[in-house]
Amino acid sequence: MSDDISAPKQASKSKARYLFALLPLVAFAGFAAIAAKMLYEQDVNGLDVSAIPSALIGTQAPSLAMPPLEGSATPALTTAAISGQLTLVNVFASWCVPCRQEHPMLKELSKDSRINVVGINYKDKNDNALRFLGELGNPYKAIGVDPNGKAAIDWGVYGIPETYLVDKNGTIVYKKVGPIDPATLEKGLLPAIEKAVSGS
Repeated sequence: MSDDISAPKQASKSKARYLFALLPLVAFAGFAAIAAKMLYEQDVNGLDVSAIPSALIGTQAPSLAMPPLEGSATPALTTAAISGQLTLVNVFASWCVPCRQEHPMLKELSKDSRINVVGINYKDKNDNALRFLGELGNPYKAIGVDPNGKAAIDWGVYGIPETYLVDKNGTIVYKKVGPIDPATLEKGLLPAIEKAVSGS
């Protein structure tokens, strides 16, 4: 009699163990499906997977009160430095290879009289940041040093470089994760600048 009672219990335990063992496989299949969809959208529909939406778009930009880059003649990045101006806020570091790649684009953008280009120097060494700007040129009208990443957290930074367009009213209207390149400039950033300038 006891064997008859224990048999269903053992079967139930075996089934539970089997289902538990399947969990990692199910989770992996889910992640694989998401990755496949992103790759499909990127290859077939031309989706820019680096254009990660930000919860901050349409909201007021976080306040800025960062110390300046010592040894640079560039002013500190504060809220006053961007107030009332269409501003491009770029998060960069000397150790960031994509930052180096996008730098010529920032230099060109800094020549556009419609926008104010500023930088947040993220978890960098002061001498390295100065060397970086000395070698590649300084496109920034103000630089704030963010040694511990607190400002980056406030801005919702995923990884650098990242760039935000803040309108004259202090509202974030555009965000780019990853380096700015010609395609990004043409399809994303310049239209956002035009829209912000026109007020539409």
